[in-house]
Amino acid sequence: MDKGRIIYLNGVTSSGKTSIVEALQARRDVFFYVVANDLFQEMVGEEYLKEDYWKYLGEVIILMYHTAKLFSDMGKNVIIDSILVERDGVSPHYERMREILRDNPLDIVEVFCPLNICRQRNLDRGDRYETQSDKQAELMAKNIRYSLRVDTSRLSPEECAGEILKNLF
Repeated sequence: MDKGRIIYLNGVTSSGKTSIVEALQARRDVFFYVVANDLFQEMVGEEYLKEDYWKYLGEVIILMYHTAKLFSDMGKNVIIDSILVERDGVSPHYERMREILRDNPLDIVEVFCPLNICRQRNLDRGDRYETQSDKQAELMAKNIRYSLRVDTSRLSPEECAGEILKNLF
């Protein structure tokens, strides 16, 4: 059985990752299962996250990668909606993710948006603080080998989805 493709959408909050996920899932030409940092974080009780956020988030992120691997091993295409950060509890995050998914077809897509636009999107959303994207950008892993870059300040989510499929499939 052929392994399913894993597309990792990497970007700060409000860069447009989830909007791209929704655009990809709305298409009828390629089907994806989605694993997302936010969904996996909900598996951890709030009290544990308050106690030691990065410890428990780090554990659940690793579980997320193993889940993506399982789907891929079963021939299913997967989108990972997350951010590669380097923090205690997950470091060396990028290397750990690559090791877990080393035998699977993996493409990492940089979901780029200028931070000033992310700040405004954070305010518009109302569930993020204004500089949350800036803080994440400071923590983002360095020297990531991207397969593709999409700029959500210039392209709609549907156009970004089209670029991903055109260039990676």
